[in-house]
Amino acid sequence: MSQAYVSAPARASLEGVRTRRLTGLCFDFVAVSVIATLIYVLLLVLTLGLSFFFLPPLWPIVAFFYSGVTMSGPRHATPGMRATDLQVKMHDTGAPVPFLNAAAHGAFFYISWFFPLVFLVTLVDSDKRFLHDILSGVVVTRRQ
Repeated sequence: MSQAYVSAPARASLEGVRTRRLTGLCFDFVAVSVIATLIYVLLLVLTLGLSFFFLPPLWPIVAFFYSGVTMSGPRHATPGMRATDLQVKMHDTGAPVPFLNAAAHGAFFYISWFFPLVFLVTLVDSDKRFLHDILSGVVVTRRQ
């Protein structure tokens, strides 16, 4: 593994991250569902029901942009992560996460639900990173 941004003194910023991420995920899942439902209903009304036939994939699209915009934003976290006192940084530099990395992180996360065993990667990774963190080049830490 390459030199990680999270140094030995910063290991304290990784304590409790997995549990906090699970709690934040529940909040974000509800938030994405509410946003997608509102958009879906609004578009159904505006198109007089015609959008019903081409909007079923709306939830993943909202989740993609929700992750990308919030994690690359000024607070470096989704609202669920902020509620649980977490932030996202680039793994190698500690820099803020660009939109594409943040959106890819969200996409990889939702794809990983089809392969639940990949969540076990976090149990062997020294930085407590999940596979979708590794693939998108980010690390989730507690806010300092």
